[in-house]
Amino acid sequence: MQKKLFLLDAMALIYRAYYALIRNPRLTSTGRNTNAQFGFTTTLLDLLNKEKPTHMAVAFDTMAPTDRHTSFADYKANRQEAPEDLTAALPDIKRIIEGFNIPVIESDGYEADDVIGTLAWQAAEAGYTVYMVTPDKDYGQLVKENVFIYKPPYMGNKEEIMGPREVCAKWQITDVHQVIDILGLMGDAVDNIPGIAGIGEKTAMKLLAQYHSLENVLENADKIGGKMGEKIKAGAADAILSKQLATIITDVPVTFHEEDFCVKSPDKEKLTEVFTALEFKTLGKRILGDNFAAANAEAPLPARSQQQDLFGNVVEDAAALTARDEVIEAATNVLLADKHIENTPHTYHLADTPEKRTELIAFLQQQQEICFDTETTGTDANAVEMVGMSFACCKGEAWYVPVPADQEATRAILETFRPLFENEKITFVGQNIKYDLLVLKWYGIALKGPIFDTMLAHYLIEPEGRRGMDLLSAQYLQYTPVSIETLIGKKGKGQGNMRDVELEKIKEYAAEDADITLQLKEKFIPLLSQRSVEKVFYEVENPLVKVLTDMEYEGIRLDTQALADYSRELESEIKRAEESVYQQAGVRFNLASPKQLGEVLFEKLQLDPKAKKTRTGQYATGEDVLAKLSHKHKIVEDILVFRELSKLKSTYVDALPLMINKRTNRVHTSYNQAVAVTGRLSSNNPNLQNIPIRTDRGREVRKAFVPRNEEFVLLSADYSQIELRIIAAISEDEQMIAAFRQGLDIHATTAAKVYGVEMDAVTSDMRRNAKSVNFGIIYGVSAFGLSENLGIPRSEAKTLIDNYFAQYPAIKQYMEKQVQFAQKNGYVQTMLGRKRWLKDINSSNAVVRGYAERNAINMPIQGTAADMIKLAMIAVHREFKSRNLRSRMLLQVHDELVFDAHRSEVDTIKPLILECMRNALPLAVPVEAEIGTGNNWLEAH
Repeated sequence: MQKKLFLLDAMALIYRAYYALIRNPRLTSTGRNTNAQFGFTTTLLDLLNKEKPTHMAVAFDTMAPTDRHTSFADYKANRQEAPEDLTAALPDIKRIIEGFNIPVIESDGYEADDVIGTLAWQAAEAGYTVYMVTPDKDYGQLVKENVFIYKPPYMGNKEEIMGPREVCAKWQITDVHQVIDILGLMGDAVDNIPGIAGIGEKTAMKLLAQYHSLENVLENADKIGGKMGEKIKAGAADAILSKQLATIITDVPVTFHEEDFCVKSPDKEKLTEVFTALEFKTLGKRILGDNFAAANAEAPLPARSQQQDLFGNVVEDAAALTARDEVIEAATNVLLADKHIENTPHTYHLADTPEKRTELIAFLQQQQEICFDTETTGTDANAVEMVGMSFACCKGEAWYVPVPADQEATRAILETFRPLFENEKITFVGQNIKYDLLVLKWYGIALKGPIFDTMLAHYLIEPEGRRGMDLLSAQYLQYTPVSIETLIGKKGKGQGNMRDVELEKIKEYAAEDADITLQLKEKFIPLLSQRSVEKVFYEVENPLVKVLTDMEYEGIRLDTQALADYSRELESEIKRAEESVYQQAGVRFNLASPKQLGEVLFEKLQLDPKAKKTRTGQYATGEDVLAKLSHKHKIVEDILVFRELSKLKSTYVDALPLMINKRTNRVHTSYNQAVAVTGRLSSNNPNLQNIPIRTDRGREVRKAFVPRNEEFVLLSADYSQIELRIIAAISEDEQMIAAFRQGLDIHATTAAKVYGVEMDAVTSDMRRNAKSVNFGIIYGVSAFGLSENLGIPRSEAKTLIDNYFAQYPAIKQYMEKQVQFAQKNGYVQTMLGRKRWLKDINSSNAVVRGYAERNAINMPIQGTAADMIKLAMIAVHREFKSRNLRSRMLLQVHDELVFDAHRSEVDTIKPLILECMRNALPLAVPVEAEIGTGNNWLEAH
């Protein structure tokens, strides 16, 4: 059996794992970032499963200085301080390594690469095949027979194994020892190794090809003419020093004892402990088996608001800090949620007779607040039947009312509860109560009084993360509710529904839901106050629930024939594009196969000699890759057309008819209020927010959305440049405010200012570029990003941005003030007080901090726009109700509202809608909206 030793460069892999997930961090219920722990563990597990090493060790750096630091004080001096989350991850990672029974090797005075180099060469001498697991290029100097670099898969690229041949090919050298000559000449910015100023990788390779070593290059500097020779002479001392710094030491005082490095079975007890603490539920089961059960809590928490002992900052916002502490205390108890229905006193009643229901209704009518929940046959509120209802008014006591499968009998029971539901003096509490309202609405009943949604309360207290009732119960009440899977089985084809559950079990489960939700409400009331988010809760989110309930109930009609016709049209266009691709390629292949497409583009047609590959070894052929190649060959344009039309056809044109509700013959989307941290609504089944609008072919899909009948037309009302108006208002920039007050074209105005020309001299390209700057500034666009978007030189993009800030100085000041406010308080907020917590705003790591800073700038703008349209929806809904209009609000898509407008009411509702939208949230600039009508959505918009 081949003896294979894998030596892991811990810090290189940990950094890589952390940054791979930087935009979508993994957070535990206590707010801990576990990117590094998760990524490293996944890499380790993949190595063990795929490569089957017989021996393994992990090498770490120590805090002790090395000879490199002694000989060159600035060695690694320009490295940014590690992100706090990464540093905090190291003890966990070492515990994980120990749990796998893998040795950790460190040696004071030496770096991990020195340790690995020494052990690798010792093991190779002992007959082992050695793989140095690292993405670090310096290791190329160590490879030799039986010693390889192993770069694990990363960001879609396949793992890469490099021996002497591959290293020499990469650097265009004849001997791997020349790697240190290359590094001596070019330096290494990561480690602050200077090299020779002005010499890069390509020049270094050319010099070595001619002179074979760094020393020979220096000796022949006089023969190297021009500025290059001068650079080499001036940088000779730096080059010698750099070669020394880049040389990996191979005589570290460590010894390879093969019995110590054997791969052994993991210590399941240790891994269970650390995986439970890190909440690695899926990964834990993958390693420890299905019996492993980490805490089912992954909701993140906001940043602790400037507490000095944890983050090195002074407490600035006592209310926010108090709220944070309470949330942390509750979240910390997730793992200690040892209370459950079997060990917690409770009284849950069954109201299953007319007499018991009458008695219950009489009791409930006397209450000021009732927690209410429904049990149904499924999860789509527009397609389920009610199985029962539960009610709670005080902790530990609740009632369950079952209803029969006979729908007429169910309606009769519900009629007896109508007076209760229509009592305007009673506040109804629920977790995601919109679902329950929608279920009731299908039975012709509406709650008339105020509501309190615990899911939305938690959403405003903590905008990020998950907020299922079971999780919140464990987090805030240290109580584990009965799992629905114990009643109806796991998700999948074999899962039953609540009609299959015996009455006693469903009574306990359903009554517990109402009981727990009521207790959560009591926990959230003070947190709403402490977070100062009561205004947005009571004036925006809570009132919006009933608006969305009515919109989801209405749905919208689809012209299925139009979709069928368009599907056939797209099919023809797809085939034309496909045939054109085959003709230009000179070969027929599976165009839907990225592997085959990559081979045609990059091997047969040679469109990019530097084409990147994915982790599976095939060429990357994503849209971003193809877009950059579109100027090289017409085939790329046809491929993009093929993909666009194929996606359009499958995702929308062919899929939408399958989502039509059988009860109504309409499409009923479901709006999510508690997902986007900015406050924006999202939708699903179908996702109407993503109906294409930017391309002509995509816009055609909107033609299929039509009025309910001939008596109606579709009406679309769309805010005009609302985010720009908001940034003008909250930044108080006089120039931009003046432009909006004068009704000027803001993009043309901006173009005139940044290009320094008169308005009548602004070209369409200038306006287009200015539009990108206007909107890009909101999202923290850089010169690099703007140059990529517009296809202009980076210098020109930088000039545009600089000119923009010169013309609109208050916007620059706003951006700086927002970052400062976030650094001081730990959050930013909208005009109404909706908050977003930014845990990384004071990170010492620039990449992590920069991401938080961009959110600090953008969230108040996007969030205020979200608040504004929600307030407009509430106002429109209220006006329609009070006037008893037949027109209905159907859809909200970003800054647009879509209505089924009765033809007789169009002239009435147009000014009404405009007034509600304009006055929803007054700004220092005019708020404008545009209205259109038509026989389909495209015409109306």
